[in-house]
Amino acid sequence: MPSSEISISSDEANFRIIRIPGDGRCLFRAVVHGACRRKGKPPPSESRQKELADELRQQVVEELIKRRKDTEWYLEDQFDRYVGDMRKSHVWGGEPELLMASHVLKMPITVYMLDNKSDSPKIIAEYGQEYGKQNPIRVLYHGYGHYDALE
Repeated sequence: MPSSEISISSDEANFRIIRIPGDGRCLFRAVVHGACRRKGKPPPSESRQKELADELRQQVVEELIKRRKDTEWYLEDQFDRYVGDMRKSHVWGGEPELLMASHVLKMPITVYMLDNKSDSPKIIAEYGQEYGKQNPIRVLYHGYGHYDALE
């Protein structure tokens, strides 16, 4: 997978963007890539990444159901329809899924977006801070429904 380096001026850290296929499971692929790297494992092959992403998606859906009373108020659709749609591998994930993924994995997840003026990634959201703040899974949101992994 192609990658490129970008830097964050606020803390002088350098990140590589790990391009993730835009197949509807990019959020889950980016998160499982980051989870593997965070655990000190090599990045998964594309086929293994897809399998792990689909497994994570199902765990995230189960977590949404488990936390229904805490989550249904902020979903854009009727809860049961939303959950049914989210089970489908081609449906894009977003903020609710990132939050639930942090609970499933018991790891912090930080979401970045590129600043239009500086091309530097800026933090736009953090999930799972209760699991620590060090070495979070990092994902890059492009603003049009696509996520890549950041290392």
